[in-house]
Amino acid sequence: MTEKELHIALTSGRLSKSDVDVLVEKLLPQPELAPILFKQVLLEDKEGTFNASWTFDNLLRKRLDYLLPIFGTFVEHLPQLKTESCIRPLAHVCEMVCLAYFKKKDPVFVNHISDDQLEQMMTCCFDWLISPMNMAPKVFAMTSLYYLGLKFSWVHPELKQVLLDTYPTGSTGYQNRAKKTLDKLDQLGV
Repeated sequence: MTEKELHIALTSGRLSKSDVDVLVEKLLPQPELAPILFKQVLLEDKEGTFNASWTFDNLLRKRLDYLLPIFGTFVEHLPQLKTESCIRPLAHVCEMVCLAYFKKKDPVFVNHISDDQLEQMMTCCFDWLISPMNMAPKVFAMTSLYYLGLKFSWVHPELKQVLLDTYPTGSTGYQNRAKKTLDKLDQLGV
């Protein structure tokens, strides 16, 4: 697949789940297209569309390591995102990164990602968690923050307070994840 073919695929109308799956299969053998796909995510955020962000998330579900060469750019642009349709998949990517780094302790991630980059991601996750947006990005953000708090000790008390404050007004899915996160924080003595 060429860069032009990728652009055409992403801009030729709304993609279905099966379209995204086909596109991801074409992208898998071409990691050099991941940065181009991410640039399209940033363009679509300005336009209010989300084909690229949905494709980016699905590609990284299969090959999260494709993010590493552009991780600095990724975290630098997170705070600039405005469209919830783009924020949701990228919040999921943040969650996947935290799981790889903290839970799986994957050395490829642990050795490649700096504390400064983790802090940039953490700031953005807190912003998403406390902002007035849909619940899905918040759920991904709270999981990311739980794991980030394993490295940055001040995060867990702040996260706990935010969850206690927002639990009553959250959706059922939000409340379920918040309860699980609060239970984990209790187990850690927070």
